[in-house]
Amino acid sequence: MKKKYSQPKPEHYSNTQIPAFGYELLRSALLPEILGEEMTMILYWSGRNLARRYPLSTIDELIHFFDQAGWGRLELIEKAKSKMTFHLQSALIQSRIKDNPEIPFTLESGFLAEQIQTQQGFITETYSEIKNGKDKKVIFLVRWDNKDRIVPTDD
Repeated sequence: MKKKYSQPKPEHYSNTQIPAFGYELLRSALLPEILGEEMTMILYWSGRNLARRYPLSTIDELIHFFDQAGWGRLELIEKAKSKMTFHLQSALIQSRIKDNPEIPFTLESGFLAEQIQTQQGFITETYSEIKNGKDKKVIFLVRWDNKDRIVPTDD
């Protein structure tokens, strides 16, 4: 039987500071070792799962969540009929890209996809691109098809 753990609550950790090195050890050294070739897909679907556990109703809440989670400063750059573009930046992101440009941001991509899917009501996917130039950042392209509406289920 799988043991059920309670979800961390952001408000319980808002004043806690930890060294980023410990976080990066887990993300850049341990996870690739444990997850291997499937890491990208596992992190993407894990991000979607996390989003279902922490439902957010607005883009502002989404931006705030990224900040609280220490994932970086998320900024909505463009919003169109069936897509959104976000940038993710921070000192930690810049260091991660400099040290490990091959480590994907698929956890964040999956999280964004699920949140936007819930907010917009259409099947949604997110793709990420790492910009490794002078201004290191991650660009997320969130896309949905306005004809592919989510059908609510009765749980």
